[in-house]
Amino acid sequence: MGFFSDIKDKIFNRHTASTSAMPDTEPAVHETAPVTPQPAQAAPSAASPTGTAPSSKPTSATPESVASSPAPAHGDVDVAAILDQAVADSGQTLNWRTSIVDLMKAIGIDSSLSSRKALAEELEYKGDKDDSAAMNIWLHKQVLAKLAANGGTVPADLLD
Repeated sequence: MGFFSDIKDKIFNRHTASTSAMPDTEPAVHETAPVTPQPAQAAPSAASPTGTAPSSKPTSATPESVASSPAPAHGDVDVAAILDQAVADSGQTLNWRTSIVDLMKAIGIDSSLSSRKALAEELEYKGDKDDSAAMNIWLHKQVLAKLAANGGTVPADLLD
């Protein structure tokens, strides 16, 4: 698709990846649930169909609830936290809060002038694309505003 879609997907997918790591700590709950049916299965050994049915129901219900819980609403995406972590992960000194170039670098998207001009075209920039400073400032504000409009949570001071 377009550059903005790539930016949004990289940020929102980082959120999904970070929240999907959380359920890795929750399987202790799932381990506890199968432990309860196992003693029930061991006690009624003659009634193995009875022991099998309860253990299959909690097992099938539990993954469904886990699968539905990590699917984040876009309003739950803390853009600042995601980008701060992306900068930390990059190992570079980047200031995504003021620079569209650094924002793009942080999430691994080509930040070349030609890419930024293509992003400006996509977002319908009306100014002079040869004035890269003015275009970059406009792009930064537009990208953050569009992330917020698409359900991301962006600090208010960055949306001015």
